Amino acid sequence: MTTRPRILTGDTPTGRLHLGHYVGSLENRIRLQRDHDCYILIANVHAFTTRAQQPEDVRRDTIEIVRDQLAAGVDPSLATFVVQSEIPAIAELTFLLAMLIPFSRVMRNPTLKAEITSKQLGDHYSFGFPLYAVGQCADILAFRADLVPVGEDQAAHVEMTREVARRFAQVYGAEVFPVPEPLFGRVARLPGIDGVEKMSKSRGNAIYLSDSTDEIRRKMARLYTGRQSADEPGDPDNVLFQYARAFLPDPARVEELAAGYARGGMGDAPIKREVADAIDASPMP
Repeated sequence: MTTRPRILTGDTPTGRLHLGHYVGSLENRIRLQRDHDCYILIANVHAFTTRAQQPEDVRRDTIEIVRDQLAAGVDPSLATFVVQSEIPAIAELTFLLAMLIPFSRVMRNPTLKAEITSKQLGDHYSFGFPLYAVGQCADILAFRADLVPVGEDQAAHVEMTREVARRFAQVYGAEVFPVPEPLFGRVARLPGIDGVEKMSKSRGNAIYLSDSTDEIRRKMARLYTGRQSADEPGDPDNVLFQYARAFLPDPARVEELAAGYARGGMGDAPIKREVADAIDASPMP
């Protein structure tokens, strides 16, 4: 029996994986897979909360995100991929845990509220949509995970899972489930190329792990900084330098660029090209 710490992480198959997935969680999965008991959940059931009329698309994207992770460096001899729909116990546990969480607590989940807003669902979402927040608790607790590598935007889901694990122990007098800890990526929130919103397929602002060299360069060229002229002093903490710090391998080079940018006289374009080339040359697929 393994004594290594156990990881549960995963993705809802809504399309190809992008740079935000990589720096937010995927990078940590690859790094930790050798010395942790690592499970990667493909949450295809959760995808039906907004795509119930598109089962073939969900199936296609389920396969696609596994391909992206294998190409990025997840080793199936070290990590176990789990397709959510193939584990009926997760659905059963979701139903049981729903008895321990007030509906008002689920609806206060800031990540859930943000998704309702970003997907423009208004009041027109299925009952299953808020239920998926309980389902994420079941995803984690079913595997008795100690650690959950996630992007910062998923912190609220992990916190609710921690509450449920404690509540279960309080009600039934047994610590069946470990209280999991989140593990955040080195970049808490990577903006998309619109320079404002979080990188997301639904917002059309993503650079995908599977993008070609030309696609990466073309998308980086569109990265919006709001700067009007190369002569004016630039903000070395703007979205362009968030990308530079995330993907340029030499911190000294980043600071050199930042100093020149802040003085003025340095345009966005050469920095965008350098960052694009660094993304293309990285270990990502």
